[in-house]
Amino acid sequence: MASVEHEEAGTALQQDEIVLIAYTVEANYAGWRLDRYLCEKLRRASRERVKEIIENDLVCDRRLKASSAVWPGLSFQLRRRVRAEPTVPGADQVREVYVDDALVVVDKPAGLPMHPTARYHQGTLVAYLDQRYGKMGATPAHRLDRETSGLVVCGRTLESTQRLGRLFHDGLVDKEYLALVEGHPPDDAFDVDAPIAEGTELIRIAVRIDRDQGRPAQTHFRVVARFERSGAPFSLLRAFPRTGRQHQIRIHASVAGFPLVGDKMYGPDPAFFDRFSKHELEPEAWLKLRLARHALHAARISFRHPGTRENVSFDAPLAADLLAFMQS
Repeated sequence: MASVEHEEAGTALQQDEIVLIAYTVEANYAGWRLDRYLCEKLRRASRERVKEIIENDLVCDRRLKASSAVWPGLSFQLRRRVRAEPTVPGADQVREVYVDDALVVVDKPAGLPMHPTARYHQGTLVAYLDQRYGKMGATPAHRLDRETSGLVVCGRTLESTQRLGRLFHDGLVDKEYLALVEGHPPDDAFDVDAPIAEGTELIRIAVRIDRDQGRPAQTHFRVVARFERSGAPFSLLRAFPRTGRQHQIRIHASVAGFPLVGDKMYGPDPAFFDRFSKHELEPEAWLKLRLARHALHAARISFRHPGTRENVSFDAPLAADLLAFMQS
């Protein structure tokens, strides 16, 4: 393979019709297999497809295989076809909530992806953080879906990032979300205990409730407000995930009978997501969805500070588009 100069994670070099997407492994992925790491970054790619990418399109100054263990600071590039990058919120819309020598907490806007992919090159949270704090100067310790707004916690040093990663992995971080859902729950508080497994017949990257093959998942919901819009019932819920499964709040709200407004995977019709990804979603479907994104906001997070070891909490007010939905 042709050699290329090292580039910062989240940047892209255009050469003819190929884009070189650069990655630098974060501390919280130390010891992961390379194919598992890339599956985390390329969420829509299957494990088989990731292995093909590693074999045919990975550019690095050392030989890496799918089974290679990655380490913090390992840098490589993936060759991908150039496509026009979708418009995303600008760096000025990433609000700094807190910063010190060990920690950065930001409020991510909806529509901004966390990491670079073949579709998103420069417009990612990681790229914006690199611009603001320097390369690897603020490394996310967890992730939010592109459409989810709210709090993202980042480490500023290798040690603090590793400590934060262990806290998230061990379930020692308390998270609270705000969700706009369809319907009026009859009770002011309720729990959902439903095991979650990956993949559905229609959507590979979605999850499903599976009592036999699923992993344990529990969410506590509390009703914050009930309201109506054009005669239809809606509610604002505060969600407390007791486990940290992919799409947990979204599918648990749906299985309880109160799907998130705007949810193309777990809302009115699971076929919406396939048509949406192909830019073929019809106007009637958008009317049923009511919002351009799923109405989920990471509102509060509490954990032990990686430097001082004191308990800290941070809050982010409900995103403006969700607030406007309630008020209109």
